[in-house]
Amino acid sequence: MLQTNEGGGDQSIWYPPQHYIDEANITQFINKHNLASLADLQQQALEDPEWFYPAVLEQLAFKWQTPFQHVKDTTQGTPWTKWFTEGETNIVLSAIEQHAIRNGDHVALTWEGEDGSRASKTYEQLWDEINELAAGLKELGITKGETVGLYLSPIPEVQTAFFACAQIGAVVVPIFSGYEADAIATRLHDCEAKLLITAEGSYRKGKWLDMKTVADRAIQQTPAIERSIMVTRSEEGPQDSFYVNYQHLLQRHRGARPATTLMKTDDPLLILYTSGTTGKPKGTVHSHTTFPVKAALDMFFCFDVKKHDRVFWMTDFGWMMGPWLLLGTALHGASLAMFEGSPDYPDCQRLWQFVSHHQVTVFGVAPTLIRLFMQDQQGEPAEADVVSLRILGSTGEAWNEEAWWWYLQKVGKNRRPIINYSGGTEVSGGILGTFPTHPLKSTAFHGPIPGMDARVMEHSGYEVHDEQGDLAIGQPFLGATLTFWKDSQRYLDTYWNTWTDLWHHGDLVKVDADGYWYILGRSDDTLKVAGKRIGPSEIEAALLKHPSVSQAAVIGVPHAIKGEVPVAFITLRSMITGADIRDHARKRLGKSLQPKEIVPVSDLPRTQSGKIARRIIRKAYLNDDLGDISTLQNPSVLKEMRQTIISSF
Repeated sequence: MLQTNEGGGDQSIWYPPQHYIDEANITQFINKHNLASLADLQQQALEDPEWFYPAVLEQLAFKWQTPFQHVKDTTQGTPWTKWFTEGETNIVLSAIEQHAIRNGDHVALTWEGEDGSRASKTYEQLWDEINELAAGLKELGITKGETVGLYLSPIPEVQTAFFACAQIGAVVVPIFSGYEADAIATRLHDCEAKLLITAEGSYRKGKWLDMKTVADRAIQQTPAIERSIMVTRSEEGPQDSFYVNYQHLLQRHRGARPATTLMKTDDPLLILYTSGTTGKPKGTVHSHTTFPVKAALDMFFCFDVKKHDRVFWMTDFGWMMGPWLLLGTALHGASLAMFEGSPDYPDCQRLWQFVSHHQVTVFGVAPTLIRLFMQDQQGEPAEADVVSLRILGSTGEAWNEEAWWWYLQKVGKNRRPIINYSGGTEVSGGILGTFPTHPLKSTAFHGPIPGMDARVMEHSGYEVHDEQGDLAIGQPFLGATLTFWKDSQRYLDTYWNTWTDLWHHGDLVKVDADGYWYILGRSDDTLKVAGKRIGPSEIEAALLKHPSVSQAAVIGVPHAIKGEVPVAFITLRSMITGADIRDHARKRLGKSLQPKEIVPVSDLPRTQSGKIARRIIRKAYLNDDLGDISTLQNPSVLKEMRQTIISSF
């Protein structure tokens, strides 16, 4: 239900239907534990974690081989908090085996290839295949604690490969399927991977992408790699002394049931490398309990995931949301929906047809994709194609209002909530979230997810309540990376050394008078113009209100008098002058905050998670060394950007 107060814009509020409130997981949890409200739940989760986390584990029917003794142990200091001490488990016991035993015929995966091929697996079938591949991994000499790279596109084998590695205690290293050889080799070399699981290739926008050739070049740079498992489109794929055919390996171990390796609760499950645009990638380390339980917790409270749901997120396995999707969905015994290729090929209707055919109920994208669909005449879904949806999700970057409303109205048909969600690779999921039981304001968050002590901090270390500041977390939280792989000091310097015992996340945030939270961008992207501190997203939002502007990125550049001034890079739907755009911005921001320059470009450089790479744009503008740009989605736009900047002077 949508209610618009006089004035419109930020005053418009969406109210959930009563049945959403009554049937929601969070409502059931609050009632079960005799809590008064969401605020009461948030408070109790922080004040009594020894109650909260066991209650969540009970809700998930989480399996322990050896029960834990204490929820957390901070004796070595807050940055080194240990969770579920002295417990032993393996994530496959809770995420796969119990569902295969109790609900073996329930769909675990439904998948569609870009060429129209389809596949599905029940939990029983998935468990059989995981065991067969786990036996194959042991045949190849992989043992507990050894690292295995997974360079795979979104294909069914991703799910099997991940859990097969977990079953034998190997550490999974997901790698984005669009990386080139150098970026892959950097990660494989850093984690000392012994094995790479990859594929011959993948389809995207009607083209066959040769992943094997890229993998070959990466392997040549990674001496530690001893063998590779190759997923092929047919049984006649490559197999030699180095490459092992995936299907042949499974066939050799048909019906196998290797013992599941028990893991201590701080034994690593996966290393997730952040898609940083400068410097060496950071390998965040996550365990068999911290990452999976945090993912499932967020799905439970924010996205209302239940066993009968089919959950889809437009992501690649190499980005955090890939493992988050695999683990969170499986812990709930729900169905994972995946497809290969581009959502707008052959046109935007492909995505909505996928939703309809596979009866997706929980659907997630980054705002970038919605802005893309808004520009396409065929981008809007028909009512019949989205009838199965009940929850809309978003993460990856800040919204602009126009795109948020389009998502709510055109995809949600004004009946389904947008669950805005933000956190990061380093926290295994979300810090701030939205709940399907509460009214929505455009682009906003309701606040901290239960268990997250989110605070707004001023640079000097004081908490603020009525102005924008840096996002911090004030108590140890489940899901925090255990450390950076082989670089503990960098972990401390990045998150813990700004303030004492406070996690400094790096986002710039504010809370409005009604208690709604907003993310304004990365705090290191913040501009300070003549003493006025402003996030780039505020200026970008003003620019995006102009009907001719489709994308915007704002950076701060040095100025002799003001200290710093904004410069805007924009992509256009139709031709218009920079003076017109500046005038538009001045009317919304004031003269002092209007961009000094407007630079039109064909596209904006983005990280693999879809975030605008503002620091790289700033370096391009200032003609600085760009550093490592191999991990950008579209590094070629930087050459055009530099030429545009030069020609504008």
